Amino acid sequence: MFSHIMVGSNDIDRSKKFYDAVIGALGGNPAIVDDKGRLIYMHNDSLFLVTTPIDGQAATHANGGTIGFACSSQEQVEAMHAAGCANGGTTCEDPPGVREGGFGAMYLCYVRDPDGNKLCGLFRMG
Repeated sequence: MFSHIMVGSNDIDRSKKFYDAVIGALGGNPAIVDDKGRLIYMHNDSLFLVTTPIDGQAATHANGGTIGFACSSQEQVEAMHAAGCANGGTTCEDPPGVREGGFGAMYLCYVRDPDGNKLCGLFRMG
């Protein structure tokens, strides 16, 4: 459904450290940095990009917005959360664990990146 997701950052070097660790925990490679200084992550036929805002204003996060990353196991969810927290992110909501909902049992974690963007690691338990 999506071609890519892009978030803004006020400190690309800080974001690269954070996202290299988080995307690495999901099995992806470190960012490619393009000629405009944007971070580009390519993994599982998806693109995730990080950039300073083109308009020159400060990057802000979406209040109520969440970016979900598909994980292959509960352990990968835990690794994503740990990598994010160890690299400038902060945990948010409940600790990683099972959530029951309309889509069945899921193992989730939530972490905010250094610019406040909310990320979710999600493993569908079947």
